Amino acid sequence: MGPHPAVAAIRVAVRRVLHDVLNHHSSQIPAPAHAAQQPVAAGSAGSARSAGALSPAADAPPLVLVACSGGADSMALASALAFEAPKLGVRAGGITVDHGLQDGSDLRAAEVVVRLRALGLDPVDAVAVQVGAEGGPEAAARDARYAALDAAAERHGAAAILLGHTRDDQAETVLLGLARGSGTRSLSGMAATTGRGGRYRRPFLEVDRQTARKACLIQSLPVWDDPHNADPLYTRSRLRHEGLPALEKALGKGVVEALARTAQLSRDDADALDSWAADAERTVIDERGALDAAKLYALPAAVRRRVLRRAAIAAGAPAGSLFARHIEEVDRLITAWRGQGTVNLPGRVGVRRQGGRLVIRQG
Repeated sequence: MGPHPAVAAIRVAVRRVLHDVLNHHSSQIPAPAHAAQQPVAAGSAGSARSAGALSPAADAPPLVLVACSGGADSMALASALAFEAPKLGVRAGGITVDHGLQDGSDLRAAEVVVRLRALGLDPVDAVAVQVGAEGGPEAAARDARYAALDAAAERHGAAAILLGHTRDDQAETVLLGLARGSGTRSLSGMAATTGRGGRYRRPFLEVDRQTARKACLIQSLPVWDDPHNADPLYTRSRLRHEGLPALEKALGKGVVEALARTAQLSRDDADALDSWAADAERTVIDERGALDAAKLYALPAAVRRRVLRRAAIAAGAPAGSLFARHIEEVDRLITAWRGQGTVNLPGRVGVRRQGGRLVIRQG
């Protein structure tokens, strides 16, 4: 008899990602040099043995880390990684981040380390971080967490870090993007692969939260329920416990699945439009870096606004602080030109229209 369906579901999801990691890792290993291209002096046995050999670092199996808070989603992910990695010849480790936002958080991080090691993961780290205040508590904690994960990946030479975001998390992300009115890219939610070189992988985006929790129950894995996830002070918590249940009550079951499907469709559209904008940018920019207003006007609005956003970010505007209302104001310099003055953007970036051109400069 095979494993419980919930356990099978999480293992299959992780197995797929590990295959991708292995394929990517293999593509990065240089092919051994042909003996005829690497002549070896007669009698030099040591040189003969080393000719064409891979260095230990290049030839070593890839290391995959799981980011684990001790909650049901990440513990289910850790268990699936511990089960699947040895079968594929992948090294598996873990990291837990102590945000220091609750009493006893250091003890809880130590407990997670014990649990991960009990699963057979190695190396396992607990990293304490200082959470700032910029962007609000949720954004600040996320920034500190990803900085710690990036540092851990560099320290251990990890090929990938697995994150336990589920289909339910994806649905919440889509609704938050919809509430902000931030456009197609926000509606596309979280990508399955992000970060430098595809470092971050999210195997559970097609697995619901209940399946992950059930997998932990079946395997007798202890889990920790973060009280912040039920704290109404946090927007995502209110959405999870009030907003989504209200939507399901009004619209029926299947809202989470529909929102996750919307995320994928929106991502496909956003990727296509971003590619179009990257190509269009080269046709509207002059040798001095200014943008031709007439050529911009001829572009479809969705493409034009992406070109404007790309140009603003290139000039120094922080991407995370650049909202749709900013780009709309800049767009009016093209579509509703009435002699307006400079449009000021985050990062001390100014945009003005001059002689049929848009000039975007910092300071």
